[in-house]
Amino acid sequence: MAINKNALIRYQTLDRCFRNPGKRYYIEDLLEACNEALFELNPNLLGIKKRQLYDDIRFMESSQGWQIPLQRIKDGRRAYFYYEDRSFSINNQPLNELEAEQLKSAMLVLGRFKGLPQFEWVNELLPKLDQTFKLSNQSQDIISFDTNDFLLGTEYLSPLFNAILYSKPLTITYKSFKSDDLKVLDFHPYHLKQYNNRWFLFGKNGEYDNLTNLALDRIQDIESSSITYRPNTNIDFNEYFDDIIGVSIPEGVSPIKIILKATSGLAPYIKTKPIHGSQKKIEEDEFVYTFSIEVIPNYELEKLLLSFGEEIIVVEPISLLEKMKFRLQNNLDLYN
Repeated sequence: MAINKNALIRYQTLDRCFRNPGKRYYIEDLLEACNEALFELNPNLLGIKKRQLYDDIRFMESSQGWQIPLQRIKDGRRAYFYYEDRSFSINNQPLNELEAEQLKSAMLVLGRFKGLPQFEWVNELLPKLDQTFKLSNQSQDIISFDTNDFLLGTEYLSPLFNAILYSKPLTITYKSFKSDDLKVLDFHPYHLKQYNNRWFLFGKNGEYDNLTNLALDRIQDIESSSITYRPNTNIDFNEYFDDIIGVSIPEGVSPIKIILKATSGLAPYIKTKPIHGSQKKIEEDEFVYTFSIEVIPNYELEKLLLSFGEEIIVVEPISLLEKMKFRLQNNLDLYN
């Protein structure tokens, strides 16, 4: 049972009523107090009925709630409610079972951000939460994320994030996979993107107008630069990657329709995890699932299609089909 904002307001209101020694609260009084508190939050709310109120009280008395010491005193045909221990309050209690589970879930999510820029505080917060509330379960890890703790370049995430945030130019020492020589670049950073467990920096290199991307694991050094920052004036990164898979956008190439065929065994995976957002079904039988995507062909697309092995083939365009055949033949030659 998740505790939403309205439920929390009701629990806090009931808690105040139960520990009030100056008034007897019958069920009608409790209902009125809860609805008044809800109306203060949102006048458009319809309020709750007695059935919901009884459910709230049962929850507060349960081990999933706060195990409140509630007394019911008969007064004719009615009963009024109060805490046996008037000093009791749900706000003074340690975490209940439900709250502990919710906090554990929140810690799992927070743990995903450790090491990312602007989230350094997570490294300090998680051990404190764990020590205070004893939330660790060393015998069982419930969830794992696809991360690479040994990835090079992640130490640059924070300075790059701040450089983008505050529009600061940088001098970046970079070593490409294609060259043994170091390059020193005057760089105007605009955007950080993660793809396939690697981080990439997008921006403009020196006086060039074209956008450049740098892999963080190839960066050797970063320093502040005295050059004037060239702001991003024409690229919306919310849309920039819509027509590609990965991070590479060849110059002067527009999206094209690519028709693919997948085996019946692969089809369920392709349907539930589309290759691209433009994916559309063309036809399907008991053997083959035929579909299309509309993207700009690039290196990452070819690598992705090759990763499916014999379970997927390119039908159109012929140029991509021939390129895939060429790469597969080269692969076969390595085994001969």
